[in-house]
Amino acid sequence: MLQTFRSLSRTMMVSLLATSLLVPVAYAKDMVKDAPPSNAADNTNSTYEMLNLFGEVFDRVRSDYVEPVTDQKLIESALNGMLTSLDPHSSYMNEKQFGDMKVQTKGEFGGLGIEVTMENGLVKVVSPIDDTPAAKAGIKPNDFISAIDDVPVMGLSLSDAVDKMRGAAGSKVKLTVLREGLKEPLQLSMKRDVIKIQSVRSRSEGDIVYLRITSFSENTGDAMKAAYEKEAKNIGKPKGVVLDLRNNPGGLLDQAIAVSDAFLTQGEIVSTRSRNPDDSRRYSATAGDITNGLPMVVLINEGSASASEIVAGALKDHKRAVALGTKSFGKGSVQTVIPIDGHGAIRLTTARYYTPSGTSIQATGIEPDIIVQQAKVEAIESNMNISEAQLRGHLVNDQVKDANGQPATPAPGATPVAPNPSAELTSAQDYQLSRALDLIRALSIYGSTMAPQQAAAAAVAAAPASEKPADKPADKPASAPASKP
Repeated sequence: MLQTFRSLSRTMMVSLLATSLLVPVAYAKDMVKDAPPSNAADNTNSTYEMLNLFGEVFDRVRSDYVEPVTDQKLIESALNGMLTSLDPHSSYMNEKQFGDMKVQTKGEFGGLGIEVTMENGLVKVVSPIDDTPAAKAGIKPNDFISAIDDVPVMGLSLSDAVDKMRGAAGSKVKLTVLREGLKEPLQLSMKRDVIKIQSVRSRSEGDIVYLRITSFSENTGDAMKAAYEKEAKNIGKPKGVVLDLRNNPGGLLDQAIAVSDAFLTQGEIVSTRSRNPDDSRRYSATAGDITNGLPMVVLINEGSASASEIVAGALKDHKRAVALGTKSFGKGSVQTVIPIDGHGAIRLTTARYYTPSGTSIQATGIEPDIIVQQAKVEAIESNMNISEAQLRGHLVNDQVKDANGQPATPAPGATPVAPNPSAELTSAQDYQLSRALDLIRALSIYGSTMAPQQAAAAAVAAAPASEKPADKPADKPASAPASKP
């Protein structure tokens, strides 16, 4: 068996070397011309030695491990180990996992509705998806899952941990959750469900369009445009737009570009830089803004990752929107899914992405223009609700008329009720959204022709210290527009 494996290893290595020559011919020729023959031979011999080492370990485990293990499990585990050792986002997917991933990007899958990554041997929550079992159970971004059904996750690969959290709709699962600030772990039980992701939701907040994007799956860009048009038509003349990307774990790159392009008329949206400079790309906006330049605020938090950060970074760098909330997750890399014929696929980190100003947000995140922590706000009732209109003998406002055209007088003892700019309870409870709505109204007062961040500086001049604009270095000039592929 060992000799057979060594023979297969050598054949596989030759095949890999031949395959690598299928990249652009000119580049391949340069590689062959520039590489010293002696170094190439040394590298090849070293690779053969490493493959022989793998073969020896494989053969020893296969024959001497305490319990029988299938060859498929050993090989798949070795492949996954090779990829996961590179970074938290690269991995190997067998046929079943690859199929699950394709279903997920289409917006429907079974499980808890939670985006996770691996950190220090534990499963780290990027963000829960709205209206899923995970969100309803109280899972929050940056939680750590230490056990699934009382089985520790330490030692499991990310894909194995995800498989344990998935299951038939209606079945129960218990997660042991570690949360910063709590001394004891949380024990959260929930029922699995069929997760149907409605990636775009919308409503009107008074005279402002509110757009919520929960993930970037297929057709998110078109769905977002349709949602905006519906709400704008219902309002008539909207004063602005709030784009909510909080707890959005990301998704498809092309959909992030489509969403950004909907609000930008020109300039770069994002650039990706690969190991091979020839594979680097720039994506630029095309003419047309679906809002015709209305004031805009984009909401982000620590659960906004990947594609969400691309959108927030593009709108912020072009000063098209004010970024409000807290610092985002900081995932600045691009993964390519590469199918393997007859097997599954590999998810491989192939590039880093950069915002229009040339900034990488890898491990640093998007800093909001205005930092607003989520908070709970309660109205303080007063027993001294007395106004001029309630004083006996007050002067009547001659500009206020009744139905007969006579000066109107409020009934004795009546307390005028101030109009509520946002009657929906959700916005009243959501402090960050409430601040975004206030900012949009301030921007509309200063005029949509003024740069949003100039108006924002005036609008928050009297804000508490915790809500002052975040300190940040001077903006770099945006890259020159490039043709959109």
